Amino acid sequence: MEWQLQDAKDQFSKVVQKARHEGPQIVTLRGERTAVVLSAHDYDALRAGRPELVNDLLGGPAWDDQLADAVNVRIKTPSRDVAF
Repeated sequence: MEWQLQDAKDQFSKVVQKARHEGPQIVTLRGERTAVVLSAHDYDALRAGRPELVNDLLGGPAWDDQLADAVNVRIKTPSRDVAF
C-alpha cells in the first residue's frame, strides 16, 4: 500500500509541475472532468480584484430599524433539538 501512496504523490507532483509550466491541467475520473489543477500564479490571476466573501457581506446595505427590530424579537431557542 505504501508504494501506491508514493506513486500517487509522484504522479500528482507531475501534474502540478505541468500546471506551473503548461497551464491548467484537467483531471478526469472515469472519463468525466472532475477537477482542474492550477498554478498558484493562475489562481491568483483569477482571484485578482474579486472581493473576499466577508467584505462582500459587510459591504451590503445597512439594516434599517424595522429589520433590526425583527431580528431582535425572533425566538432565541433552537427550532429543533441539537445534540453535541
